[in-house]
Amino acid sequence: MAVKKTAKKPASKSEEVKDKSIQPTLKKPSTDDKKVNDQKGTAVTKTRQVESDAPSAPVTATPRVVKVSEKKLGFFDTFGLTKERDQFIENLSMLVLSGMPIVSALSAITRDTKNAQMKKILEGILLELEGGSPLWRSFDRTGLFKGYTISLLRIGEESGKFAENLKVVSLEQEKERNLHSKVKSALMYPVFVLVLVIVIGLGISWFILPKLAKIFDDLKLDLPFVTKVLIGFGLFLQKNGLWFVPLGLFLGFLIIYVIFINQKTKFLGEAFLYSIPGIKTLLMEVEVARFGYLLGTLLEAGLPIIKAIDSLIGASDSFRYKKFYTHLKDSIEMGNSFQKSFASYSKTEKIVPQPIQQLIFSGEQSGNLTKTLIKIGQVLEEKSDTTTKNLTIIMEPILLVIVWAGVVAVAFAVILPIYSLVGGMNAI
Repeated sequence: MAVKKTAKKPASKSEEVKDKSIQPTLKKPSTDDKKVNDQKGTAVTKTRQVESDAPSAPVTATPRVVKVSEKKLGFFDTFGLTKERDQFIENLSMLVLSGMPIVSALSAITRDTKNAQMKKILEGILLELEGGSPLWRSFDRTGLFKGYTISLLRIGEESGKFAENLKVVSLEQEKERNLHSKVKSALMYPVFVLVLVIVIGLGISWFILPKLAKIFDDLKLDLPFVTKVLIGFGLFLQKNGLWFVPLGLFLGFLIIYVIFINQKTKFLGEAFLYSIPGIKTLLMEVEVARFGYLLGTLLEAGLPIIKAIDSLIGASDSFRYKKFYTHLKDSIEMGNSFQKSFASYSKTEKIVPQPIQQLIFSGEQSGNLTKTLIKIGQVLEEKSDTTTKNLTIIMEPILLVIVWAGVVAVAFAVILPIYSLVGGMNAI
């Protein structure tokens, strides 16, 4: 029995129109502009959008794409924000540990930040974070945080221990502040006394010695060499002090900047400080304490030894220790142990004391290097406290001797001519 094949009848025109009317269609909205005069006679343009009777297509939200800049902020963009940076890390650590989401925590801190420069940086971090950028990358772009901070935050984000590592960063910054404050407190007292002596000396030379010079000149006295030098300096200040003193202050600040602040010539000031016996001991204890607790903390967080030492190089401010850490990194990267790396560096005992070296070697051989380094940091930190107190006590008599020598020199310069005058009158 043959099966009869029937051809599909083409749809009529009315049916096609019916089928098309079932599907929703989108019409492009049209606008009619009508100009209407208001009460004052001005023309106001009103736009009326004619909506289509057909149902509108569903609207899907598109995610916001934020372009992350790879360029780091400059030195002047972050200048003077050290205090704000430390407060930011402390507040962020407390909020995150309390269970607040990182975006909410950043928003709250940004709103409460008073410094306009810091607020702008935090707004940039928040914008990049909302756009999907990792937090450590946004922190690194600011140039405000040191290398070990970025390393700890990156490990925390990748391992899911961000809150714990953020707390470690906060503790490390607190230790850094304590170490810096010890060095500043040890140097502040002698610097203050020396500046005070210079100011008083300039005042005596500028205002008092010229008057004594007039008296001595009227008496026709034969002045000693010391008196001639001091009075000559006083007369010079009386005539040229208005330009000489500002020039001297400018040159003094310039010398301080070149020797102690400029990164390219800072090694000169460092060499000078390391030549002072008490200051040298304190600086070495501070740097070795930083070496111990920072390297131990980075290794404990899971950072590889090479990256940990690289972060240590960025955290140190000392040229001689940066050079030593670079040697240590290159040597360990070649497969050498800490013991061989220390032995291949000349005069290592001036960088790290011999007993501390033995502790590091023992910790490396026993597999407890991380705990040993952290313990070294704790011991050296306590030792630096004692050194700071002793240094202040030792500096007091030394400064008193310096002040005494200046007072005696001025006294002799004034008294000797008077003594010679009295001796001449007695001879008559």
